[in-house]
Amino acid sequence: MKNEKSSGLKIMARLIILVKPLTAVMLLGILLGTLGHLCAIFVTVIGAEGIAIVATNIDNPVILKSVKRFFGVLVALGILRGLLHYGEQYCNHYIAFRILAIIRHKVFDKLRILCPAKLEGKEKGNLITMITTDIELLEVFFAHTISPIAIAVLVSVLMSIFIGMQYPTAGIIAAIAYVTVGGIIPVANEVESAEAGLDFRSLFGKMNSFILGATYGIDETIQFKTGKATLKQLNEKSDELKSTREELVGFEKNQKSLTNLSIHVFSLIILGVMVYAYSKQKVGFEQVIIATVAMMSSFGPVVALASLSNNLNQTLACGKRVLDLLDEKPQVKEVYDGINIEMVANSKGNVASVNNVSFSYDDAQVLKDVSVDIKKGQILGIHGPSGSGKSTLLRLLMRFWKIDAGQIHYYDKVDGPIEIDFINTASLRENQSFVTQETWMSHDTIAKNIAVGKPDASMDEIVEAAKKASIHDFITGLSHGYDTVVGELGSTISGGEKQRIGIARAFLHGGNMMLLDEPTSSLDSLNEGIILKSLKEEAKDKTVVLVSHRKSTMGVADSVIDFE
Repeated sequence: MKNEKSSGLKIMARLIILVKPLTAVMLLGILLGTLGHLCAIFVTVIGAEGIAIVATNIDNPVILKSVKRFFGVLVALGILRGLLHYGEQYCNHYIAFRILAIIRHKVFDKLRILCPAKLEGKEKGNLITMITTDIELLEVFFAHTISPIAIAVLVSVLMSIFIGMQYPTAGIIAAIAYVTVGGIIPVANEVESAEAGLDFRSLFGKMNSFILGATYGIDETIQFKTGKATLKQLNEKSDELKSTREELVGFEKNQKSLTNLSIHVFSLIILGVMVYAYSKQKVGFEQVIIATVAMMSSFGPVVALASLSNNLNQTLACGKRVLDLLDEKPQVKEVYDGINIEMVANSKGNVASVNNVSFSYDDAQVLKDVSVDIKKGQILGIHGPSGSGKSTLLRLLMRFWKIDAGQIHYYDKVDGPIEIDFINTASLRENQSFVTQETWMSHDTIAKNIAVGKPDASMDEIVEAAKKASIHDFITGLSHGYDTVVGELGSTISGGEKQRIGIARAFLHGGNMMLLDEPTSSLDSLNEGIILKSLKEEAKDKTVVLVSHRKSTMGVADSVIDFE
């Protein structure tokens, strides 16, 4: 329990650090909030004091004439309370949305450097939940947690002093009441419910992953009539999520009941103490009224803290998940202080050499003592069954993963052979074009999807790349041509058409080395032949590494390596 509390405080501390650039706005929000709450409290206190004065001086016409001024003060305080509250909320939400934007930028920057070796192991639905709802829930922390805590502390201190000025013992009791309602109860509740909050966010992410997978596989679900089994799994996950949610609701109910009970008990204690002091002639009737009403009307800020604990466990769980991602170390770090390479062939015609390379996924060895020479101006074919390590070798050439043993060298015009770990990552990728088995498509125009390979490409360059990939005629046959918007993940076009767009990207990128992973697996023989012809022409000035299990595809290769 102590560790959970410590962990929660550490998460809060790290999240608060993010507010540092907006400290001035945060302090302004705290000041406005504190003054606003004091206005709200003293509307009641001054009103009660006015009633007490009138009640004890009912026959005094001078006092009765001053009632109008009391009403004027109350109206002014009420208006000021509204304006101050608006200012506080504006400051807090301004900070929250600015910070959320900063966090999203940090998360996407982190995802960019967490190479595919790391990202492929993550549940995509869980990741989407983290990027969207988890970060969005942090708005509660930045807009409704940091400032309210500071405001509650300031208001509690000031009100304890004010009540203590009426009667010192009452001031001490008020301080104990504020600490109990705004500190002890919510902290105890947060510690008790922290694990349930983290479980809820984790289960919510897994639910999203399941729904995302089920949505993508809807065709197979209908075809193989597995709908009942999928629905059963969905219901089981929903019940598990519901159970955790009910556990959180139980904590919330208990916390609210205890908070309300504490407020009533401390209010009665203050009343009893002040009545006792009045009976001993230590205070006047006005002081009894003022102290009691001040106590009853000043719990607002600390009650807000008590309410925060109901959602704070989930907010901190979201914060932990986001911070864990930001703390995550990439399996392969990008190189920034290495060598910018200009690929050329060595005396043997090689632009790259793979020397005795071994690689394993966890305990499963995929490559062992593999050596390959990759020559300029030629197509190297890599043929073999699934799982033989063909695709893995391409990813090692791009340094998506770090090899276990051996070396990979590229040959530079100035520095000669350079080990891959000493080449600046951006420079290496600039020299390479990579076509994967599954082509990613954004919900955008075909032209912009092709231009992923070269964002600043002209329309003529895009068209030329499309022609090389044998997709130009298909595109021009569409109603909007290159401005045709494809559906989410390219759902409105076929797998073969997506694959050809992926190849067009590679042609457009224009790297010195093209790495093609099953580039024609979804194509018919005619389109395969056209694309292979284009590859043969491109290989005159470039280097092509072509992975395929098709023997027909290997026909275009200058040399072929068989993987077992």
